[in-house]
Amino acid sequence: MALEDIYKNLSELGLFSKLPETMLRQLAQLAELRSYGAGGLLFHEGAHCAELFVLQRGKVQLQMRVPGRGCIPILTLGPGQLVAWSAMLGTGEMTTSATALEETSAFALPVSKLKELFEQDHEFGYRFMEQLANALARRLVATRLQLLDLCSTDAQQISVKEEPHG
Repeated sequence: MALEDIYKNLSELGLFSKLPETMLRQLAQLAELRSYGAGGLLFHEGAHCAELFVLQRGKVQLQMRVPGRGCIPILTLGPGQLVAWSAMLGTGEMTTSATALEETSAFALPVSKLKELFEQDHEFGYRFMEQLANALARRLVATRLQLLDLCSTDAQQISVKEEPHG
């Protein structure tokens, strides 16, 4: 994909809507568009990942291994959403696995290059990390809603079990 096309695609993603053109063009220079077929693995839980992914199209499911239950789906993500943010914030060890549910394209951004860019341009680093923090806050809300739904289901099951027979 040509650099101008990458820039155009990135600018259309809500995640980067608040970044100025110059910053988007710098991101476009770092981005590499990758394609995954249905069932394709972006990364595996516990593996090291040195890239941050921004979904361009398609859907990705995050799964986590749970002792005694196997691999369970946690969240489904779509265009404009971040995947592998642990690579940006931590050691790069993935806390989930990410699998494409359908034909999916994602922009891979090398974390080492992003960090170099942020060191050179602190405003860029601040604005990018602000967008990352907002994305993580939305992810946290989604997780809380899932927990509430799970607790509600468990509470209904418990109340049914506790009803007196007779």
